[in-house]
Amino acid sequence: MPAQGLFSNGFTLTEILQIQQQAKKMLLEGKTVMSWTDTGTTTTKQFPMTVREVLEECAYALRKLQPAAYPSALVAASTSVCGYLPK
Repeated sequence: MPAQGLFSNGFTLTEILQIQQQAKKMLLEGKTVMSWTDTGTTTTKQFPMTVREVLEECAYALRKLQPAAYPSALVAASTSVCGYLPK
């Protein structure tokens, strides 16, 4: 799912960078879904957004807030032709 711009309004650059850093930390630590068991009861906690979604939203917001510092990724294009082309 492409970024929707959830962090583009109402978040400062510093806040977005903090969110991005926290998402990276969770990803590296493997803390995307947590589960606890206590006396026969099991509880699972999953965050409202996946780490991937958070990172995509952060990248989108950073490109909107500071396009010079965070440029868009380059997009490659290609074409192909089937059949005869006159010269």
